[in-house]
Amino acid sequence: MKKKALIAGLSAVAIVASLAACSGGGEGGTTNAKPTNCTNKIVNADAPVVSVWAWYPNMATVVDNFNNSHEDVQVCWTVAGQGADEYAKLQTAVSAGKGAPDVVMLETDQLTGFEIQEALVDISEYGANDVKGNFAEGAWGDVSQGDAVYAIPIDGGPMAMIYRKDIFEQFGITPPTTWEEYEAAAQTVKDAGGPFFGNLGSNVPAALTALMQQNGAVPFEYDLADPQKISINLDSPEVQKVMDYWAGLVEKGLIGTEDQFTTDYISGVVGGKYATYVSAAWAPGYLTGAGVGQGDDAGLFAVAPLPQWDVDNPVSVNWGGSTLAVTSQAGDKELAAKVAIELYADEPSLTDGWKTQTIFPLNKDVLTSDEFVNNEVEFFGGQTANRDVYVPAADAYEGTTYSPFSVYYYAQLQAQLVKISAGDVGGAQAATDLQDIIVKYAQEQGFTVE
Repeated sequence: MKKKALIAGLSAVAIVASLAACSGGGEGGTTNAKPTNCTNKIVNADAPVVSVWAWYPNMATVVDNFNNSHEDVQVCWTVAGQGADEYAKLQTAVSAGKGAPDVVMLETDQLTGFEIQEALVDISEYGANDVKGNFAEGAWGDVSQGDAVYAIPIDGGPMAMIYRKDIFEQFGITPPTTWEEYEAAAQTVKDAGGPFFGNLGSNVPAALTALMQQNGAVPFEYDLADPQKISINLDSPEVQKVMDYWAGLVEKGLIGTEDQFTTDYISGVVGGKYATYVSAAWAPGYLTGAGVGQGDDAGLFAVAPLPQWDVDNPVSVNWGGSTLAVTSQAGDKELAAKVAIELYADEPSLTDGWKTQTIFPLNKDVLTSDEFVNNEVEFFGGQTANRDVYVPAADAYEGTTYSPFSVYYYAQLQAQLVKISAGDVGGAQAATDLQDIIVKYAQEQGFTVE
């Protein structure tokens, strides 16, 4: 099979995001082109311009910081949509061979799908490895393939367990350290007439995939050095155990099945419908943005480390996080790489990002700073959540191998979660069905499945 045939097959797949993110529309451009529809102000009009698509709510501040401190290059920033909307526009531009920006924000689980289409530039030859030491091994592994580097990390999503302090106190529950304890606590709360202990929304397949990996599962093994081959292990004992566990919680009525990131779900979180929220380090910022944890609700929540399958061998996993990548359509790839490397890397931008809870930074300059580590997080009623939970989880994260068709995989896992929620299928059977579906799809796209 020819690599071009594989690329053509994948480029026909619609690109959809795995997470909710933040904002509205925009267009692309080419390096050195005069800005036409920048959201921001160009400070040095004589400098070459690099176009950027990115959606974080504090990007206006980040871009202004960059443009004010650079005379040799300026950023023309637009919002081409958040997550899924942006990816769909990028995919259209990739397929058309025109219309992509020079630099684009991508979530880590989307990188491989664009890499295999040769839509992203290996920026190792443009100085990316000079900043490798600024990031933990796991974070850097998520943006690289062998010696090649396809993006610069901005933030991550080390997972933990947010919980309602009032509900835990009411029912005499302490934060569970294992998933066995989590189920036992859920049963205690249910038996006492309390709320759901947690939630398994069908629209968070990336989170469930991370929990599979926490149990030692390796859903995909893939290497761009041999792009035709892929190993798919979605019905392994490790995956089946996790699927059975969560399906069992649903069957016993211990957790809800409502989709997350909805108005009703947020209302449930605020109203005490759920005792816990198993999520990532960006969740406090997301909930704060949705109006949770403020006013009368301030200090309702605390955070604890993610429960483990084996406390003697803890595993840290990640859900989400974004990067800046250079597209193959960039007019000046070296200059675009400079922007990708430096745009969200200065101290003022990083500090603004974490203080506004927009991001959980992966840059060690912030991640190891006393101010960040010892910050008393307002959302958690002054808890030093970074020091207690999130920084250790980020440090321990070892990286993930994503498939080149994450979008299709997430859609099919989501379909299985819908069936589990409806009681139509058990966890292990859902894993087996998912394996069959994804293997068939990979083969249809021209992969050799091992």
